[in-house]
Amino acid sequence: METKTNALRMLDKIKADYKCYTYNPDSSLTGIDIASLLGQNSAQVFKTLVTVAKSRQHYVFMIPVAAELDLKKAAAVVGEKALDMLKQKELLPLTGYVHGGCSPIGMKKNFPVVIHQTAQNFATIIFSAGRVGMQVETSLDNLSKIVKVKYGDVCA
Repeated sequence: METKTNALRMLDKIKADYKCYTYNPDSSLTGIDIASLLGQNSAQVFKTLVTVAKSRQHYVFMIPVAAELDLKKAAAVVGEKALDMLKQKELLPLTGYVHGGCSPIGMKKNFPVVIHQTAQNFATIIFSAGRVGMQVETSLDNLSKIVKVKYGDVCA
């Protein structure tokens, strides 16, 4: 299963150091379950969420798997009045990724990416490598070389 995803190809392009983790994809697994399966601290494992503003602008948020996105705080961080979660059926056409395999790297378009501020407590973070059953661990510095990132308090 070790074929490269768009996210991994982009990390390779900038010669980034990263580790790849794979697990048996199971739709009943939560992000916390996946962190546990990989033997990782769940505070260091991030999920990628896509939102849409009333302005129709899309924003990507990365938050710890055990946390919930606070849409009001998130809207304030990106300077919007309100945000809604993107409907699941709109995810693949917009990003090129499916639910559970959405990576902030390698989307069809580059959207603003906001990472919960706790990510800065770690030398590396773990997030989807762009396929269900595959995670990647890399530094925030590497991530910021590929996508425009901002940090903020966006969790409930």
